[in-house]
Amino acid sequence: MLRSFLIYLSKAAWAQKLVTGWSFAWRTASRFVAGTRLSDAIRVVHELNARGINVTLDHLGEHTNTPDEAQQATDDIFATLDALGTDPAARGNVSIKLTQIGLGLDESLCAENLERILSRAKQSNTFVRLDIEDTPYTDKTINLYYAMLEKGYTNVGMAVQSYLYRAEADTRRLLQDKTRIRVVKGAYKEPPDKAFPQKSDVDANYDLLTKILIDASLESGSKLSDDGRVPPIPAIASHDEKRIAFAKQYADKVGLPKNGLEFQMLYGIRRDLQEKLAKEGYPVRVYVPFGTHWYPYFMRRLAERPANIWFFITNFFKG
Repeated sequence: MLRSFLIYLSKAAWAQKLVTGWSFAWRTASRFVAGTRLSDAIRVVHELNARGINVTLDHLGEHTNTPDEAQQATDDIFATLDALGTDPAARGNVSIKLTQIGLGLDESLCAENLERILSRAKQSNTFVRLDIEDTPYTDKTINLYYAMLEKGYTNVGMAVQSYLYRAEADTRRLLQDKTRIRVVKGAYKEPPDKAFPQKSDVDANYDLLTKILIDASLESGSKLSDDGRVPPIPAIASHDEKRIAFAKQYADKVGLPKNGLEFQMLYGIRRDLQEKLAKEGYPVRVYVPFGTHWYPYFMRRLAERPANIWFFITNFFKG
């Protein structure tokens, strides 16, 4: 019930106006968001790289309301790509949401902006991950991914959500083209006819998807690129130690080299686990969001973990 309410608040304009007006809200959000400027994000890239951890940058924003807003979001992504392109030592790539660049407005507009982004990313030798959003956009996102493949772009990957019944079929289909896939549990509110209502089922499906991805990586010889920018096929995105342990054990069982998969985690969450995995020799990539549109992202982080809510309340009483 609380999770559903927080996800509702993440999309409520009145709540965004209220919460972003509280100074302590940003103080709490800054645990999970690198900063509001691109320079803040690049600084974090260098800090994480120095600890042996790769990065994916996300200039925050979603559900733009006008073509001009979608264009501005596209320009912001260009700036991120250019910053990485002029910093060859930076071990990072970029993640984007398609509603940010116009998917909710006009699919053709979104397709045009996405192609421009992938072309710019190609110039800077950078990989782009398409974040997966709630189910009204799942098919549209996958269709645009395939449209970009048909245009010859290979510097792009996808994500799948293990709480969706369709995730296994989507994963198997995407792997026919050796798609680089981030597997996540899912952070949106979905109806019971589309998503597993029980956590145990979500976890079991997550492990199944992990197994499928590891098998595909082993078969194809997929591995992390030397510059840390292009990931292997499996990106195991979780802070759940049981899911991580399953991935490690299964990869070891089938003989997948450590650079044949990577673990992904969110900025500000489980730094101890990030560093432990990196010291064990596994590629680790931290998802680093930045920008002024931090509210929806922040509310979904509160919805995911009760400990995050307690952190927020603690800052409230600090004033």
